[in-house]
Amino acid sequence: MLETWFEHDRGGLLAVVSNGTRALIMLLEEPGGPGEHAIDPTGTGQQGGFVLSNGQSDAYSDGDTVPLVQALAILEHIVDHGHPPASVGWHVDR
Repeated sequence: MLETWFEHDRGGLLAVVSNGTRALIMLLEEPGGPGEHAIDPTGTGQQGGFVLSNGQSDAYSDGDTVPLVQALAILEHIVDHGHPPASVGWHVDR
């Protein structure tokens, strides 16, 4: 299982779910609420193997995930600066 949650002291949440090759990165304002996720506009196809903490195995479109190396850079930027890098596209899930 490669699902990790980070919580900001002001209440925002950051979730990362990976299959080891790609990752889904989500930002939420509150638990269970709608949020947004990083996208890869050049992504085509779909990959599985995203195992959630409840044991559920999901598949996501490559357009709705980013390569793992990019995901780690996004995560680092958010932790260091408090916001996503401007160079990354996001889809609002509201």
